[in-house]
Amino acid sequence: MKDIIEKLIKLNKTISTMESCTGGGLVNEITNIEGSSEVLKYSAVTYSNEFKIKMGVDSDIIDKYSVYSIETAMSMASSIARFTNSNYGVGITGKLNKADIHNNFSSDNIVFISIYDSDDNKYYNFEKVVDKKNRALNKKIVIESIINNLSEII
Repeated sequence: MKDIIEKLIKLNKTISTMESCTGGGLVNEITNIEGSSEVLKYSAVTYSNEFKIKMGVDSDIIDKYSVYSIETAMSMASSIARFTNSNYGVGITGKLNKADIHNNFSSDNIVFISIYDSDDNKYYNFEKVVDKKNRALNKKIVIESIINNLSEII
């Protein structure tokens, strides 16, 4: 993460996140790095559909594709980037090996991640399968995967 923060500072770029299942784990990794205040504009943890929608995710996307989908992750990423006028937005949604009785769609062990580059209007999308019984370990695996992808993108 240190290399990502340093590169963002050098490029004069900013980042914001909208996290669900990772519960702020990514932004925690960002803020652990000295100088992160120069690049981090905002982070939202939106566990509920209600607050994803309040933060700009189109309810029709959630209704059509489910809250656990790459389409929702993309909307989260672009919504947070627009809301904060950031160069990069990261959207994370999915299940960490746990069923959700209120949102019965999608596999119980897939996390959907989208990184939105607002300068190029481009999405970088990927999924991460999590199969550990330990929730904290699943979150760590997802966050490490995002950091690796950010390293390649930025």
